[in-house]
Amino acid sequence: MYTFSSKLKTLSFILMALGVLGIGYGFWNAPKDIQAVEQILAADSHGGHAAVESHGESTAHEATSAHEEVKGHEGTTEAHAEKAAVAGEHHDAKEVKEHEKHLTHVLHQLQNKPWAALYVACIFFMLISLGVLAFYGIQQVAQAGWSPVLFRVMQGITAYLPVGSIIFFIILLLCGFHFNHLFVWLDPEVVAEDKLIQAKAGYLNFPFWIARAAVFLLGWNYYRYKSVQNDLAQDESNDNSFYKKNFKLTAGFLVFFIVTESIMSWDWIMSVDPHWFSTLFGWYVFASFFVSAITTIALVTLYLKGKGFLEYVNTSHIHDLAKFMFGFSVFWTYLWFSQFMLIWYANIPEEITYFITRIEVYNLPFFGAVVMNFVFPLLILINTDFKRITWVLVMAGVVILAGHYIDFFNMIMPGTVGDQWFIGVPEIASVLFFLGLFIYVVFSALTKNPLLAKRNPYIEESKHFHY
Repeated sequence: MYTFSSKLKTLSFILMALGVLGIGYGFWNAPKDIQAVEQILAADSHGGHAAVESHGESTAHEATSAHEEVKGHEGTTEAHAEKAAVAGEHHDAKEVKEHEKHLTHVLHQLQNKPWAALYVACIFFMLISLGVLAFYGIQQVAQAGWSPVLFRVMQGITAYLPVGSIIFFIILLLCGFHFNHLFVWLDPEVVAEDKLIQAKAGYLNFPFWIARAAVFLLGWNYYRYKSVQNDLAQDESNDNSFYKKNFKLTAGFLVFFIVTESIMSWDWIMSVDPHWFSTLFGWYVFASFFVSAITTIALVTLYLKGKGFLEYVNTSHIHDLAKFMFGFSVFWTYLWFSQFMLIWYANIPEEITYFITRIEVYNLPFFGAVVMNFVFPLLILINTDFKRITWVLVMAGVVILAGHYIDFFNMIMPGTVGDQWFIGVPEIASVLFFLGLFIYVVFSALTKNPLLAKRNPYIEESKHFHY
C-alpha cells in the first residue's frame, strides 16, 4: 500500500495556501468602477488621458468664444447659434456615452482577469482527470494487455474528477448569476444589441447551458464511481463477472464521452467567443487535454516507481506511455494546423478574427504553445532511448503540461479579457492552488487501495510485458 509522504502533503498545502492568497489578491486588486479604469488607462498611455482633457477644455473654450461672438447678432443669426449649440451638446453627449461604454467594456475585461485565470486553471486540471478516465476506459474496452498494472494509478488520478467537477460547476453557476462577464451571451444588454447571439439563444441560454453541464459532469462521475467499484470488487471475486460488467459499462461511457466532450468544448470554451466557430474544435480540445492526461499518468507513475512502488512497472510500460505522449503531441499539432490553415485560407471575417486577435495580441503564448507542444516533444521523444530515461520524460512532461495550460489560456483569455492580459499573480496563483489540490486529492486516493489490480484477467500479461 502506498503511503502519502508528509513532505508531499505539506507541499500540496503550501501550494493551496499560496494559491488562495494570490487569487484573493487578484480579486482585491481588480478595478471596481470606471474611474479606476480611467486612472489605469491614463497611467498606461503616459499622458494620453491628459491630452484628451486638454482637447476637451480647448473645445469648450472655442465653443464659448463662438457663442460670445454671435451673441451680439440679431434675428436669424441668434437662432442659428442656438441650433449650433444644441447640435454641439448632442455631439458631445454622444461622445461621452461612447467613452463611458468603452470604459465599461475595459472594466469588465479587467474584472474578468482573476475570474478567467481561475477558470482556465480549474477547467485544465478537471479535464486532465477526465482525459485519464477516457484513457482508462479505452484500455478496458481494447482489452489491452500492457496497461493493467497502471490501472490503479489511473483510478487515483481520476479521483480528482468529483472535486474538480464541483468547483467547476460552482464557477459556472456564478457566471450565470452575473458575478462575472466571462460569457458575454449571458449578459442581456449584450444580447439585445447582437443579432448573431440572438439567433443562437435557443442553444446559448443559461437554463439549458447549466442543465447540459450538470448532465455531463454527473455522467462522467457516475462512470468513474461504478468503474472503480467494479474493479475493486473484481479483486475479491472468484470469476470475471465484475470485469464483464465494467466492459459493458465502459463501452457505453465512451460513446457518452465522445458526444459530451464535443458539446462541452462548445459550451465551456468556444462560447466565450460566441461569434466564432470551428468544426474541428471538439477534437482540438480533446487532443490538448488527452495528451496532458497521458503525460500526468507518466509523471505520477515515475514518481511512485522512484519511491519503490509499482514493482511490476518496467521500462517497457514507461516507453509505451512516452509513445502516447509523442503520438498525441503530433495529433494535436495536426489539428492545430488544420484548424488554422482552413480558417486562414478561407479568410471569412467572423472566423479569421479569432486568429488575428491571437497572432497580434497574444503572439508570444500563441506561437510559444506550438513550440512547447510540438517542437519540443518532437525533438525529445522521437528518440526511442529517450522514452525510457526518467529525467528526460519528466522534463518533457513538465514542458508539455505547461504548454497545454498555455493552449487553454489562448483559447479562453482573448474572449474574456481581450488585450488586457498578462501572466501575473492571479494566473500563477490559480495554477498553484489547483496543482496543490490535485496533488492532495490524487495521492490521498492512491493510499486507499492496493496499487495492483490483482484479479484483472490481463494482469499477468501486463506484469511480464516486455519488448
